[in-house]
Amino acid sequence: MATDKESATPAPPEKIAMQSTEFIKGIIPAVITPMTEEEELDEAGLEKLLDHLIKSGVDGVFTVGTAGEFWALTVEEKKRVFELTVTCAKGHVPAYVGTCANTTREAVQLAEIAQEAGVDCISVLTPSFITPDRDQMFAHYQTIAGAVDLPILLYGNPDRTNNPLPVDLVVRLAEEVENIIGIKDSSGDMGNTAEYLRNTPDDFRVLMGRDTLIYGALTHGASGAIAASANLAPELSVEIYQNFIQGNLDESLAAQRRLAPLRLVFPLGTFPAMLKTGAELMGLPAGPPRAPVGRLTDAERQKLRDVLVQMGKLEAETRETPA
Repeated sequence: MATDKESATPAPPEKIAMQSTEFIKGIIPAVITPMTEEEELDEAGLEKLLDHLIKSGVDGVFTVGTAGEFWALTVEEKKRVFELTVTCAKGHVPAYVGTCANTTREAVQLAEIAQEAGVDCISVLTPSFITPDRDQMFAHYQTIAGAVDLPILLYGNPDRTNNPLPVDLVVRLAEEVENIIGIKDSSGDMGNTAEYLRNTPDDFRVLMGRDTLIYGALTHGASGAIAASANLAPELSVEIYQNFIQGNLDESLAAQRRLAPLRLVFPLGTFPAMLKTGAELMGLPAGPPRAPVGRLTDAERQKLRDVLVQMGKLEAETRETPA
């Protein structure tokens, strides 16, 4: 039931009946944004990367998220990435995009642009730097949801934003806002994930955002994962999910353990430099992060290369022996 504070705000526009959200499941890579050496959007590179990921057997693609440097892109660049994502994904997998902004006004603008582009679902990260209270955060998401006829995933990543999404707030949004249909939980707190699953409606989609916990989240009833490591090893995340839903739990867990070393080198450099360097090492479009974030150092690059070699993603370097 709406509070007095809520009733003082304009009611959101009446929306058409929501489409089925059963498609929100499986492994969805959180895609990097390829750039040229001049740090301009590399449209051809993005198309090539999306095509590569779709062919790897993923269940969707997600652009302009944290791995996609949402904070570094202009509104016009985001619009173009939304359009390219839809073009590449259409007829193959659902297109997810991030529409995060620190103000409700800009978040609404991005959500409307995403809907116009034809995306299937939007993900909205909490604001950062500012710390709205629960009622303010509820109003933020309610206003965004009222502006579009799209399924909306909440996105919690408190390590980066300093804004958690408490269970009671998520439950309230799930129950009171029709098109808020799920959450990407990147808290890294499995207890938090389990509480989302235990307290939200049965059709509310919980997607794991911490790649080391995909298997654990699935055991609690999660629908899948939005995985940044899938830029470099999509087949491993797909193996975790596919084996799990087929009942091959030992194989699913084994794939999770093989993925762990890649996720554990995420702290190399400043995110997402590690992902972009890894993609470059593997011959995929990436380019540099946008400044002030820079590429990995030579030492960091070698550590990442060693992990990719151990995982079988790259061949070991051959060194000539002295005559």
